[in-house]
Amino acid sequence: MRHDGRTPDQLRPLEIRRGFTGSSPGSVYIKAGRTTLLCTASVDLDVPPWKKREENPTGWVTAEYNMLPGSTSPRKNRERNKVDGRSTEIQRLIGRSLRSVVDFQALGPRTITIDCDVLEADGGTRTLGITGGFIALVDAVNWLCEQEPTCQANKILVDSVAAVSVGIYKGDVLLDLNYVEDSAAEVDLNVVMTGSGEYVEIQGTAEQRTFSHNQLLKQLEIAGKGIVDLTRHQRENLGKNWPLDENQSS
Repeated sequence: MRHDGRTPDQLRPLEIRRGFTGSSPGSVYIKAGRTTLLCTASVDLDVPPWKKREENPTGWVTAEYNMLPGSTSPRKNRERNKVDGRSTEIQRLIGRSLRSVVDFQALGPRTITIDCDVLEADGGTRTLGITGGFIALVDAVNWLCEQEPTCQANKILVDSVAAVSVGIYKGDVLLDLNYVEDSAAEVDLNVVMTGSGEYVEIQGTAEQRTFSHNQLLKQLEIAGKGIVDLTRHQRENLGKNWPLDENQSS
């Protein structure tokens, strides 16, 4: 058993509240253990200037990530004029992950921006941002399709996506590491997968020692099981708003 009572392959308790704010088409309060994020999705009926130069401009999905000052101890300074390197890397990961399940031709010349703001950080903020960001994205796409009858959510979204951390801590492979485990992990991986079981991205680092091929496979196996659970949570939380056909996402 881990220090918080979980088994090695067990996710942290997950809380999801959709429609957390009323000003965005999609807004999700998502909490895993103590790690807490607010993910909002905004729709702009336009595309970035570089997309306009395309012969037939298609849509775009992008993301921003920010840690609020009170999300950590000691206090984290606000990123006022320049986003730091870590935040830039994380928001690019979130954007890439969400774009992997979007058909931009079906979206049309529109931009959906996902903002992930960390309210409290206790490990796994980037992976939780992807998992919560997808739910906010779904609500934004559904909102868009309510405004435009020709829009079809199940054409825009071709699969679901979620992410989870996994690593080796004191010789054991653990799923969904919190800060205590993550800060002392010998190996740290972040795994992004679609609901149909395809990999989007794997970020892996040997923090204190190298790891074998078999250890990598075990980490990916446990991460895959975690993604199945996270996808189930996404589907159950969205309910009738789940936009995917049965043959799109398991």
